[in-house]
Amino acid sequence: MKIAINYPDARVGPDGHVADHDAGSTLVRRLLRIFPGSALIGDDPRSGVGFAVRPLELVDPSETVVINMAALESTSIWRTLARSGREPKIMNFIWKNTSSLNHPVERAGIALSCALFPTFANSERTAGEVQEMIDRWTIPAIAEKAEVSWVNLGIRLDHVLPRRDPDVPVVLYPAIYLSERKQPQVFLDVVERLARRTPLRVEARLHESHLASEAAMRLSLRDWAWVGPLTATREDYWAALARTTAFLATATDESYGLEYIEALVAGAVGVLPDRPWARAILPAGYPFLYRTTAEAEAMLLRAVTEPDACRREADAAAGGSFAQWLRARHSDDRFDAAIVEQVERWFGG
Repeated sequence: MKIAINYPDARVGPDGHVADHDAGSTLVRRLLRIFPGSALIGDDPRSGVGFAVRPLELVDPSETVVINMAALESTSIWRTLARSGREPKIMNFIWKNTSSLNHPVERAGIALSCALFPTFANSERTAGEVQEMIDRWTIPAIAEKAEVSWVNLGIRLDHVLPRRDPDVPVVLYPAIYLSERKQPQVFLDVVERLARRTPLRVEARLHESHLASEAAMRLSLRDWAWVGPLTATREDYWAALARTTAFLATATDESYGLEYIEALVAGAVGVLPDRPWARAILPAGYPFLYRTTAEAEAMLLRAVTEPDACRREADAAAGGSFAQWLRARHSDDRFDAAIVEQVERWFGG
């Protein structure tokens, strides 16, 4: 069985690789690695390194499963492929936070798509949200036939580098966007107060679309802050995490929390909001979950002035080694095996 991946924002660079460092493009690269020889759906046919870009109209539905990362498009993909007279094979891959879909048309559209086509989610939390939408926005005759599976997205553990503690503690803004859901103003308020109390350096690596935003400009004006583009290579990214002391998460919701898990596995002390999405990725009793910005400031102060003691507290919450607890639950090996298994179960080998 062949695989074709649909991600409308994917861009193939002159070197034949999927470009950009946003979460979607990163996941496309992962899927291309998991399914060697796959096609990437795009308007202009071309050869990439290890894959081909192919228009949807040239995909053979009799031998190809379309893994669709834009679930609202599944019904239109089905219509295009069905013109051949063969039954299309389509599965949704839900990797974004569904709570960001505010319009009823979007929510109903996603619900219908996930009820009609097998759906694979990037976490248990996302799968639960998808099932709730199906139950709410579709009729029972469709909802009862829905197939929703999930596994934690996980990270590439072999990318983690040895820690290099900096002379001045580094606090990371742990996202590449300054969108409202990430609450960047809360982050800025807390670190600004903290910078008056103790030396620190704040680093924010942002997607190019947010580098010129007002929030980015405000942060960059602080002499203790560095705001710049995403790292050019994977090695640079993990090297930066290896010297990150702590991060402060301020998002109201997340579908999984890939950036936070990567930073935690790299040894940064994570200060996170006491919200369901954060509790879902951490051991019970994790000591650095805050309910107020005052608590966030106090926890972050400890994280940058007593990082080793904070790591020992995280170890205690995990019943031994926090790093090993994370590795056991957030390895991308489990994701890779699970999505291959689901494709075979839903569509055959």
